[in-house]
Amino acid sequence: MVNNSVSKTLSDWLDSYLNFERLPKKNIFWLDTIEFLCKRLNNPQNEYKSIHIAGSKGKGSVSALISSILKENGLSCGLYTSPHILELIERITEAGSFFPESVYEAAFREMVPRIESIIPEQLPNEREITWFELMTLYSFLCFKHAGCSWAVFETGMGGRLDATNVIKPELCLITPIELEHTEYLGNTIPLIAGEKAGIIKQGIPVFLSHQKEEALEVFKKKAEEKEAQLYYYDDLIKTVDYKLPDLSNTKDCKMHVRIETAGLFSRPLDTDLHLIGKVQGENAALAAAAVKHLLPDIEETVIERGLSKARLPGRFEIRDNPFGSKKMILDGAHTENSMKGTVDSFSRIFKDKAHLLFACASDKDFHLLLKTLFNGQCDFSEVTLTRPGEIKKSDLKSLSEYFEDFLDNNPDLKKNISYKRENNYGKAIKEALEDAGRKDAVLLVTGSFYLVSEVKKILNSQTAFSSITE
Repeated sequence: MVNNSVSKTLSDWLDSYLNFERLPKKNIFWLDTIEFLCKRLNNPQNEYKSIHIAGSKGKGSVSALISSILKENGLSCGLYTSPHILELIERITEAGSFFPESVYEAAFREMVPRIESIIPEQLPNEREITWFELMTLYSFLCFKHAGCSWAVFETGMGGRLDATNVIKPELCLITPIELEHTEYLGNTIPLIAGEKAGIIKQGIPVFLSHQKEEALEVFKKKAEEKEAQLYYYDDLIKTVDYKLPDLSNTKDCKMHVRIETAGLFSRPLDTDLHLIGKVQGENAALAAAAVKHLLPDIEETVIERGLSKARLPGRFEIRDNPFGSKKMILDGAHTENSMKGTVDSFSRIFKDKAHLLFACASDKDFHLLLKTLFNGQCDFSEVTLTRPGEIKKSDLKSLSEYFEDFLDNNPDLKKNISYKRENNYGKAIKEALEDAGRKDAVLLVTGSFYLVSEVKKILNSQTAFSSITE
C-alpha cells in the first residue's frame, strides 16, 4: 500500500485548481491546454504504447481487465481510471496495484515546478488549468517514471475533449452508450455517441461493445471517416455463459465465465471473475478480443489468468458486514442501466429479504434509479435514504419526498418496508450496518461511488463507529 501522505500531498496541491468533479462547470473542456502542458513536460504520454477506452458504462471494468491481461503476459502496464474510492492515487496504478512510492514522488517533483512556473499569458487563451488536466498529466509522468511499456487510459467524461485524448493509442474501445451528463455531452444518444467517438483516431482499430443502433451508426460513420478498422462485439463473440457465486457455500466471491468467440481463440475461454454480473462477462469477452488483436500469439491460459486477477473497487464489491454473518454489497451504480445490472445480480444471488442504503448526487435521475431498485426483483424490508457525502451536491429532501410518494402509490410495498431518512450520512451508514447485522440481512449500498467511499472509510477505520457524532 502506498503511503497516504503521497496521495494527500497530491490532493492538497490539486485542490487549488478548478475541479469539475466537485464543481461542475460548462466550457472548461479543451485539448489545447493539456497539449500545452504535455509539451512543457516533454510529452511523457508518448513514452509507452497505450490503449484508450470511452463509453457511458463499463469503461473502468474493461480498462482493468485489459491491463490485468497485459500484466499477466509479463508487460508493465499502467492503468488510469476514475473515480477513486478511498485514496486519490487509486486512479494511477500498475494494473490495479500501486507503484513504489518513489514513482509517485518522482512524477510529482517533476510536475509541480514546471506547472507553478507557468504565467497565465503563456496558457492557450489564458484559460485556467483544471484539476483533471493535471491529474491526467500526472498519470502520464507516473507511467514514464515506472518504465511502463503499456498504459490503459479510461476517459473521464465524453472523449472528444477529454484530457486523455492527447494520447496516440494502439487501439480504442467504446463501451455501451446511454444518456449521461446530458448538460455537457448532449441530450440524445447520437450526440453523446458523437462525443465518445472523438477518441477514434486515423487508422487506429476500434472495438465496440453492444450498442444501440443509433449509437452504432455514429461509430461506424466516424470509423469510416478515420479509416479505422471497426470490430463489433456481435461479430466477435458467440456466447458468454456465466454462473454467479453461491455465497452460502463458499467465501470465494467469484463468477465463473465461459466465453466462446468467433474463431479468435483455439478453444472457449474459461475463467473466474472478481467482477460480478452478466455485463462483466461481456466486458471480459471484449477485453480478451481486444488483447488478442494486439498480441496475436498470446496464450489462452494467460488471458484467463489475467481476467481472473482483475479487480475494481465499488463495482458489486462483496464484503463482510462486521456486525453480522451476512454479506454486504457495495456498488456505485448511478445510471438506470447500471442499476438494472446491480438489481439483476443482487436478486439472483440473494433470495431472502435485504436492507437498502441509498444516496445519489443531485445530477442523477433518482426517479429512474429508485424505480429500478423497486421493480419487484429485490425484496427490501428496510430502506435508508441519506446523502452521498460532502463532495457532491445532493437533494435528500426531494429524494425522500419522491420515495414517500412512491410508497403511498404502492401500498402493498409500503406495508412491508421500514423506511427512514437520515441527513447525517455517517450515522446512516453506521445504523444501516448495525441493523442489517442484528437482523441477519444482506445490505445493498448503492446509488453513488461517493456513498460507497464513505462506507469503506468507516469499514476501514478502527475508531469510526465510536467517533460518529449523533
